[in-house]
Amino acid sequence: MKVLFINNLGGGYADHLHVQDGITVEQLFKQQLPGCKAEDYLIRVNRQPSARDQALQEGDRVSITPLKIDGAGA
Repeated sequence: MKVLFINNLGGGYADHLHVQDGITVEQLFKQQLPGCKAEDYLIRVNRQPSARDQALQEGDRVSITPLKIDGAGA
């Protein structure tokens, strides 16, 4: 199945990914950002906050945005 993956980390990018049927948000996160902690990111599916165990559907739009941006002042 195909989903649109939007990574807003650093320069950011968007790409259509072919993923296995029934993949969850957490599994996709671990595949795309190995070694990162999901709690450090805002993860949305179709512009809505998502649960880690949410199963993705064909054509879903998944965006990952860091909660903290390095170098940003308080």
